[in-house]
Amino acid sequence: MTSLDQKAILKSYLQEGRHALMWKLENLSEYDLRRPLVPTGTNMLGLVKHVAAMDGEYLGLVFGRPFPGGFPSLADDAEPNADMWATADESSDSIIDLYERVWMHSDATIDELDLDSPGLVPWWSESSKNTTLGRILVHLVVETQRHLGQADIVRELIDGMVGLRSNNSNLAEGDPAWWLEHRNKLEASARRFRTDTEATPTV
Repeated sequence: MTSLDQKAILKSYLQEGRHALMWKLENLSEYDLRRPLVPTGTNMLGLVKHVAAMDGEYLGLVFGRPFPGGFPSLADDAEPNADMWATADESSDSIIDLYERVWMHSDATIDELDLDSPGLVPWWSESSKNTTLGRILVHLVVETQRHLGQADIVRELIDGMVGLRSNNSNLAEGDPAWWLEHRNKLEASARRFRTDTEATPTV
């Protein structure tokens, strides 16, 4: 396998993750796109905002090709966790558009550089901050898929929508009644290991 083949494979995995994350946003209200579903505040639109910034920084700044305008949510004077939620002034369309513009900028970096092209990650440790496009592509595939997994759970909590992509759920076949029975079976099995001090599940 040539380095060009390897780069094409890595790029395709990255793009699959990007498209799947966009699919997770479909048919949600502005409220559902923004509302925090877990104690740390994870929300659908915030995940996209964060991944857009990571994609843009790792395939932009790291290779001396900063994304135009940068990412204010990552600035030194930004409030903590600013890249993980959309403010009232940021429309969902603007964040989705940002992510799609980042793709184009990032893909130009991928297409124009070789896998062994050098890059510098200022926020990594001294021993690892000198890197290559190949390593960054692996890092971004992992980063995107990690946050896609979070989006999987958040979306299921919102309205029950699940699946790998629109044309492939990658889940066992079953109607709602089957899934309820399956969940109840798992809960019954788990209760065998519950201690007296553990709270009774409320979900």
